[in-house]
Amino acid sequence: MDLKLFGEVFVTLLVITDPPGMMPIFLALTGPLPARERNRAAWQAVALALGVIVVFAVAGQTLLAYLHVSLPALQAAGGLLLVLVALELLTGKADDPGQQATSNIALVPLGTPLLAGPGAIVATMLFVQRAEGPADYTAIASAIVAVMVAVWIVLRFSGGIVKVLRPGGIEVLTRIAGLLLAAIAVQLIADAVAAFVRDYLQAG
Repeated sequence: MDLKLFGEVFVTLLVITDPPGMMPIFLALTGPLPARERNRAAWQAVALALGVIVVFAVAGQTLLAYLHVSLPALQAAGGLLLVLVALELLTGKADDPGQQATSNIALVPLGTPLLAGPGAIVATMLFVQRAEGPADYTAIASAIVAVMVAVWIVLRFSGGIVKVLRPGGIEVLTRIAGLLLAAIAVQLIADAVAAFVRDYLQAG
């Protein structure tokens, strides 16, 4: 196994998924839930993210070409999804745990597009394109799994923070997370628009 490639993939994906940055958003979405449901959401989100990244690593180019979908379009779609979630957090509509199912939270927005977002997908596809043999593929696969394990550990043990923050702190955190999520969403959409304009100008 190529340890240099493993380190490169691991660091790149770890920076993109940003486990410490994910924590406030995860806590904002799952704070009102019982500990067991919160832990379940953590592993479901990580499992989905791992599945999505693996699928795009193996067949990403083929899949996007078949659907006639460009990477900027995928990026814009992820941004729009995050806008909807951010608005819920900012307006307080996500505060009632009775209105949200754990699996829904784990799938969208935690699993995708936050963990397995356009950045992680594109980075993985680029690494796979550069791979030149079984050793490289093993390094990439190992790095992806290692990153997902790291993310799961951070999310799994974030429950202790909930006990410290209490309901009032969770509410404040929810609003802050909503603002951060809105900023991430706007940046994703802006990058997608810039990519569309760049592709249009190059085509012209």
